[in-house]
Amino acid sequence: MKKIILIVVILVVLVLIGVVAFGEYKAIFEKNQNPVATLEVENYGTIKLELYPKIAPNTVSNFIKLSNNGFYDGLTFHRIIKDFMIQGGDVLGDGTGSPKLSDIRDDIEKDSEEDKDYAIKGEFSDNGYEENNLKFVEGVLAMARSGYSNDSAGSQFFITTKDSTSLNGSYCGFGKVIEGMDVVQSIAETEIKVEESEDENSVSEEQSTPVNPPVIKSIRVETFGVDYGTPETMDAFDYEKWLNEYYKNLGLIVE
Repeated sequence: MKKIILIVVILVVLVLIGVVAFGEYKAIFEKNQNPVATLEVENYGTIKLELYPKIAPNTVSNFIKLSNNGFYDGLTFHRIIKDFMIQGGDVLGDGTGSPKLSDIRDDIEKDSEEDKDYAIKGEFSDNGYEENNLKFVEGVLAMARSGYSNDSAGSQFFITTKDSTSLNGSYCGFGKVIEGMDVVQSIAETEIKVEESEDENSVSEEQSTPVNPPVIKSIRVETFGVDYGTPETMDAFDYEKWLNEYYKNLGLIVE
């Protein structure tokens, strides 16, 4: 009987050691595990994307906040250029919208005086940020921005459908497709509104607008227990203000 009790005690101790060891292993694994976003697209399927907080921490923080707060639910892929990229995440659906502070901050009430459009700083080398060395190969997740400002990204993102080395260093890549690249390519085949153009090789905004924009059902990010915080923000890019300053510098406007 004593031997049986001893064996039971030993087994219990071994089980407890195993549980503790597994817990420590899980904690270490989760601490080093990059966040993974699950993007559900109506009538197309699921895309999984690994995010890279080490190379673009503020951008990843912004994307996680927007995603897990439900910002992207019901928005569309409003811009599609075959053999280049698919772009989505605009609240207005036409490429001109910006997120608001209440979309990422719990301390700001929606539509209050404090609630305003925001942008985030561009984390890429052409903007003086050297930590991001991600190359734009097929399947890279990146922030869209205005061509007039490096610091104009907000909520709009794109996924490349082919290697696009011309984007290296000029846009903030912050993740990559790890499952569902076939879904991305299927979205890229969406019928596009075709407008006449004098240049057969040019792709205007109209020629990248889907007839029936694919709808994002949801985006949720698994952070594996890590809190990536609230992103640092700045005032949203003001095109009219930029244009006025541009004309002033050219001497075309005199105050």
